Amino acid sequence: MGNKFDDIAPLYDYEVEQAIRDILIDPGFQHAVKYILPDIDWNEFSAEMAKYKTKKQFQTAMIYPVVKAMGMRVSSSIKSENWENIDRSVEHLFLSNHRDIVLDAGLFNILRHEQGLETTEIAIGDNLLIHPWIDKLVRLNKSFLVKRGLSVKERLVASKHMSEYIHYAINEKKESVWIAQREGRAKNSDDRTQDSLLKMLALYPEDKPFLETLKGLNLIPLSISYEYDPCDYLKAKEFQQKRDDPEFKKSQRDDLLNMEIGILGKKGNVMFRLGKCINPELDKITEPDKRIQAELAAKIIDKEIHSNYEIYPCNYIAYNLFYKTDRFNDKYTKEESEQFKAYLEKQIAKIDLESIDHDFVLDKMLEMYSYTLKNYLEATRQ
Repeated sequence: MGNKFDDIAPLYDYEVEQAIRDILIDPGFQHAVKYILPDIDWNEFSAEMAKYKTKKQFQTAMIYPVVKAMGMRVSSSIKSENWENIDRSVEHLFLSNHRDIVLDAGLFNILRHEQGLETTEIAIGDNLLIHPWIDKLVRLNKSFLVKRGLSVKERLVASKHMSEYIHYAINEKKESVWIAQREGRAKNSDDRTQDSLLKMLALYPEDKPFLETLKGLNLIPLSISYEYDPCDYLKAKEFQQKRDDPEFKKSQRDDLLNMEIGILGKKGNVMFRLGKCINPELDKITEPDKRIQAELAAKIIDKEIHSNYEIYPCNYIAYNLFYKTDRFNDKYTKEESEQFKAYLEKQIAKIDLESIDHDFVLDKMLEMYSYTLKNYLEATRQ
């Protein structure tokens, strides 16, 4: 079985030492490390990194302290709740809303480590692996690759392959898995699980019914709430670019900038809240049509994610401003409202377009920050 998934799977432990040697001589990696950790002593750092023999050693000794330090630097607090929802006798697929390309899974695995749990394997789009060292580094960090940019025929083959790998990881390798609920992030923060993702997860084994296959993954929805999204102005900028030019497409440089700002930008308070395993809810689905089953399963997951959001003052302020209401005036102070408005203006000032449509981009940012609350209210019926 071992070699069947070599094209997408994380590295085996016997490949770790060579991968680290390759990464350390790559100038791109050196540049990235010195950019994120400006005070680093490179010789000391590389000597330390060269000692690791297994993925676990690498994650515990290197990734954990680096991501933890980064997380502390970009957030006011990092909290988590509902760990009792994890059944430790089985592995789980954690399916979460997607806010930050790197830190969603990175911080979740730090929190798992602190709970005495093994880190998860991580699904990552191969479109982000623009340098060979990034490919090696993510596989060293227990990531497996989701192939993007394929033809329809190739996509079906790749989807079956990935479905089989995820079932294999959870049920045979005994590794839990983290995956985002959709390809790419919801630009307006309206987090919805793609039915197509759930259908992909149920492609293997082919002879089993959809719901039974999905139940085999012990899926737990995970809600990630960042108080501030450092990429909010980049998303607003992209909304204007697409409005002004319907053909507009982000470049690879834009993707890199999003990744960089996402990692290094301030996030305020951060909350990871686990939902309940959806298997009991899947048991209630009586609809025979597989397509509708996928839609209903997606709704179950979304309700769980939405109702477990952490709602911050900025979400209430944005909602009141966006919907022109005073419904949530009691949820924040005048000072908090002024601070948030000043924050938005500061972000808008970073947009580098020749002519910025101020009201349009402000409206888009208010929509982003209010959607979290809107979905929370619907999920908890308030």
